[in-house]
Amino acid sequence: MPIDIYMFKVSPPCRAVLMTALEINVKLNEKLIDPSKGELLSPDFVKLNPTHAVPAIDDNGFVMWESRAIMQFLCNKYAPDSTLYPKDAKLRAQVDMWLNMDISLYIKIRQTLVTGYYGMPVKPEDEKQLWANIKLIDQLIGNRQYLVGDRLTIADLSLLATSAGTTLLDQDLTEYPHFKQWSDGLAQSLPYYQEINIVAPEVRQQFINNMKAYMSKMKEMMNK
Repeated sequence: MPIDIYMFKVSPPCRAVLMTALEINVKLNEKLIDPSKGELLSPDFVKLNPTHAVPAIDDNGFVMWESRAIMQFLCNKYAPDSTLYPKDAKLRAQVDMWLNMDISLYIKIRQTLVTGYYGMPVKPEDEKQLWANIKLIDQLIGNRQYLVGDRLTIADLSLLATSAGTTLLDQDLTEYPHFKQWSDGLAQSLPYYQEINIVAPEVRQQFINNMKAYMSKMKEMMNK
């Protein structure tokens, strides 16, 4: 029985889970959620995921959320011997370390780039911290093909989805050559990359317009 995943494609964490599932040949049944229609706050979805965020999965009654935890769970349950989430304690610890670094980067992207796209004010200190984080990641990646060891891991997939998110938001990583070389290399080598991560410009713009309208409506309601 396929695992239900509640998602929308523009979301980097959702795309990271999709790529993980493809790597370990796990079938996911996509159930699309539209944040611009308030579906994250619908009673049915909040009952499933009280944090009202995507992705969330329902594996035959076992429900969980948080993309990186989902990726770890899928590997542990369905591909325990896969090097995608290595068994070796030190290698796994390094994967977990990168996953946590990716969380910090993703939060900063949401606080700055995404917020700015939706027409909301951005704190200068948050924007400064975002590019400081990217510069640090660029330095840490160096000339590596993969973040951990010599094979693809879920750390690569998670950070790659986040990296693709910066492209969707029209950000150029040319000033961060190691980060760009690493992400471009994976984008070229993963056969599913384009299908999962590339969103047509018109689809992206429509989503942004819808979210702007929704957030404006919510702001008006809060000010009444």
